[in-house]
Amino acid sequence: MKPFLIGITGGSGSGKTTFIRQLRERFAPGDLCVVSQDDYYLPREAQHTDQRGEKNFDLPKSFDKKAFRNDLELLLSGEPVSRPEYTFNNPEATPRMLTFQPAPIIIVEGLFVFHYKKIAPLFDLKVFINAKENLKVIRRIYRDQVERNYPIEDVLYKYEHHVLPAYEQYIQPYREDADIIVNNNENFDKGLEVLVGFLKFKLEQLKSN
Repeated sequence: MKPFLIGITGGSGSGKTTFIRQLRERFAPGDLCVVSQDDYYLPREAQHTDQRGEKNFDLPKSFDKKAFRNDLELLLSGEPVSRPEYTFNNPEATPRMLTFQPAPIIIVEGLFVFHYKKIAPLFDLKVFINAKENLKVIRRIYRDQVERNYPIEDVLYKYEHHVLPAYEQYIQPYREDADIIVNNNENFDKGLEVLVGFLKFKLEQLKSN
């Protein structure tokens, strides 16, 4: 039986990564396969350069969407997929080779997964992680400035000139198309439990057929 394919999106700082990690923890390893759009970033030299000479990684064309789609189709047909891990342009990091195994439920997460015209129709369920803009800014600053040691001026510049325009043009318009909107202003606990309950029910159906 065809796997159940879920797309999860939301703006930078909305909490997608944490939400998906907690979702994955509630299932056995073989029940879910999680594929991240981040692992399909094009090389740094192929990225668009803005008027200030800064690389913009927040555009739909920043990713190899053809390889992304091809790998999803392989997983849907029951074939495993291997892909080098994205290391956030850290030249000192050695990327691991990731292997994605087919599973009854496949989760695809990323900024533009609903925007890609040849990928969005594949989803059986669309989930949008929503958060207030001020909270997303704070979370982005904490992640990039505190955890990744990026200069605060660069973090704020990229949020204003790359992240926010991309959200308004390529992500937010698809919120109304989502089947489930999970608000993550204080926490996403209720939304997570609703999705977990639905997926456990769906998993039973898939395993019994």
